[in-house]
Amino acid sequence: MQAISAGRPQVAPFLDPDSETWSYVVYDHTGGHAAVIDPVLDFDHASGRTATTGAQRLVDFVRTQQLTVDWILETHAHADHLSAAPFVQQALGGRIAIGEPIQQVQAIFRDVFNLGEDFPCDGSQFDHLFSPGDTFQIGELTGQVIHSPGHTPADMAWLIGDALFVGDTLFMPDVGTARCDFPGGDAQQLYRSIQNLLALPGDTRLFVCHDYPPAGREHQCETTVAAQKKGNIHVQDGISEAAFVTMRNERDATLAMPRLILPSVQINIRAGQMPPAEGNGVVYLKLPVNRL
Repeated sequence: MQAISAGRPQVAPFLDPDSETWSYVVYDHTGGHAAVIDPVLDFDHASGRTATTGAQRLVDFVRTQQLTVDWILETHAHADHLSAAPFVQQALGGRIAIGEPIQQVQAIFRDVFNLGEDFPCDGSQFDHLFSPGDTFQIGELTGQVIHSPGHTPADMAWLIGDALFVGDTLFMPDVGTARCDFPGGDAQQLYRSIQNLLALPGDTRLFVCHDYPPAGREHQCETTVAAQKKGNIHVQDGISEAAFVTMRNERDATLAMPRLILPSVQINIRAGQMPPAEGNGVVYLKLPVNRL
């Protein structure tokens, strides 16, 4: 794959400790333009209460750096945290965007949650849908859209200058790769998506959406394409597609569903918006029984 090189972005990472999610502010320079990637809304599962403490840190940083937010980018419809995109947009502006294949994920989960025909599966909940190969601007920076299905059908990686934001497709080399057992996931697709990403120049900076560090290591968010090719425990050079698919399928069969998958997905397919309030003014989330 040929990288589109236009600027070296500055990247400010923000960790949500509860979900071990990394969010990012990507910008050209102080006083310039920015994108916010994968912002997290705090959610207490036991009480059903939300908060914006974590997302406010991103907002405060953007304001301190005097940045204009052009984009709020989602790598996919996350299954482990609720998106704070609407909160960030209300505070800072910008367009909420995701990959056009989100339509497939919406169709899958409209059925899972029995949302009915009134729920559109055309991605219209988002301000913009990117297609694979599209480019976009963040001030002086050029971004490229790379479709990377496998974890879900709609995963997108954002290549902004020399920085690649891979969502859940890849983790740090000592952690491996994303699971593929969610509805629409496919281990063979994931392997091929990863090989496409690892065809980028070796010094491409690679930023992960999650880190689940082994004992004794602090959370990290940045590695390189070369480091992944050399040392990723699941897909380093020399591991075949067949071996990866076997490993991934066997491993996924042992994994529990993410703690927040049911609240997260039904909100994230709505671009982070809550379902409509019911007659008493209260918002309710559905809990499908014996469905996943």
